Amino acid sequence: MGIINRRNAVLGWAAWQAGKRVAARKARSEARRGTGSSRAKKGAIVSAVAAVGGALWFLRRRRGGDESAKPSTPPADEKPS
Repeated sequence: MGIINRRNAVLGWAAWQAGKRVAARKARSEARRGTGSSRAKKGAIVSAVAAVGGALWFLRRRRGGDESAKPSTPPADEKPS
């Protein structure tokens, strides 16, 4: 039995059509609410803060400001083997 057959093709087509209808309905609903909803603004603010935080974390690790990221040296009384 092949993976691609007529039954799977019909089911895939039906799922695609249903998904397009749901997406169009959601888009129309959101357009009626307006683009300036506070929920969208909160999401944009959270995303911006996360991006800035990630950039700062990356730069700090890259410069070596974090002591835990540096390799540890063996104590002076131990001899390397």
